Amino acid sequence: MSGDGSHAVLMDRVYRHTRHIYDPTRKYFLFGRDRVLAELDAEPGHGVLEIGCGTGRNLMKAAALYPDARFFGVDISSAMLELAGRKRDRMASLRARVRFGEGDACSFDPNALFGVGSFDRIFFSYSLSMIPDWQGALGHGLTLLKPGGRLSVVDFGDQSGLPGWFKAALLRFLSIYHVTPRTALPDVAKALAAQQGTDFKVETKRILKGYAQLITIAATPGNGAGAQG
Repeated sequence: MSGDGSHAVLMDRVYRHTRHIYDPTRKYFLFGRDRVLAELDAEPGHGVLEIGCGTGRNLMKAAALYPDARFFGVDISSAMLELAGRKRDRMASLRARVRFGEGDACSFDPNALFGVGSFDRIFFSYSLSMIPDWQGALGHGLTLLKPGGRLSVVDFGDQSGLPGWFKAALLRFLSIYHVTPRTALPDVAKALAAQQGTDFKVETKRILKGYAQLITIAATPGNGAGAQG
């Protein structure tokens, strides 16, 4: 993101008011989020981290799907985290299982935030397209993945299978919210996984003719990914 805090200020400004209607409106164009949650396959005792958790919507849905796992969310926007915390605290069953922390996606220290050094499942849901140094954020996420763990990304794709007028209109709309589709994501994911080690498997799937893309990076057990904690 941005070490000088400018991105945090921008995100708070963008979402200070719209955060209250974020969840009801985003369901109409953030496709694939629930697919990622359904495919987490979090087992009892697993730690699940969302980087760029926003309002906490995804983590709270995931916590309902996997009642024996622990959930952690990081975001740079204090305004979004304030809303996420209030939503969680209204559900007594989630207070001890879902935790939020404020931090930069490229450099946050999970041990300092949560007392946890690595995770079994990590995911980005429509957040990389809002992070200036998105490659740095993805790379940092990979360093936090446990051996045998899995990192997933769902975000806007290249829209190559959709009409040109639709793509142009979508890009204009997304720019209002400082969103830029990361069309190089599949290649970058493969390159970053290769830097981490040879025992990573990367899968790429297109959603709705390229409207969105789903990237999964699986770490083979024993490959040494991440740090135990």
